[in-house]
Amino acid sequence: MQRMSYDTAYTGAEARERSTARILAQTMFLVAVAIGFLVAGTAIGRDIDESTARIFSFVGFGMLVVTWFVGALRYGPVGIGWLCGLSLAIGIGLGPVIGYLAEVDPGAVTTAAGLTALTVLGMAAVGFVLDKDTVGWMKPLSFVVLGAVAVSLGGLVFGGLGELSPVISLVILVASALLILVDFNYIRKHATEDDVVWLATGIFVSIVNIFLSLLNLTGD
Repeated sequence: MQRMSYDTAYTGAEARERSTARILAQTMFLVAVAIGFLVAGTAIGRDIDESTARIFSFVGFGMLVVTWFVGALRYGPVGIGWLCGLSLAIGIGLGPVIGYLAEVDPGAVTTAAGLTALTVLGMAAVGFVLDKDTVGWMKPLSFVVLGAVAVSLGGLVFGGLGELSPVISLVILVASALLILVDFNYIRKHATEDDVVWLATGIFVSIVNIFLSLLNLTGD
């Protein structure tokens, strides 16, 4: 009986590890797809005017907010399609800015991209190996990021944030990096295949926020 209990426990742990690896792979595949749509959007929006770009930025932000309240947009094929549309809208909104910086200060874009990759990898690794369950951090951090991004978008409408700009960027950077940690910790401890789409959405948005914050803090 003791031998059977040990074998059962071992089999259960092994199955959980395989499930976690599958969920992680599916989530990161969707993140890569979302980044692909983002890049395509920046190419499409490269030459649009500033007012049109702002509209697309607000559309992307609005789609993200709607995702929080409409459960059907966080699962399955509908959720995947919504994530792709959201990513494309954000990319088009960023198109003129990224296009301009790529021409006049390509080093800033490269630096921000490299630091983003290092930040994401580091926080993901910490979150995945951390024994502490950080799920309780998810909602407060999400509200911090949402509020800071809303302030940033408001700055676009009312003429900028002035001296607050680096402060807001730093807040978004730190909170988004911590959300990466929380998301990967959640994948290890709680996630099922029903969580893949909304986890991919959260990780994608955090990556974009980290990149833009670093671009603002390190660029001119």
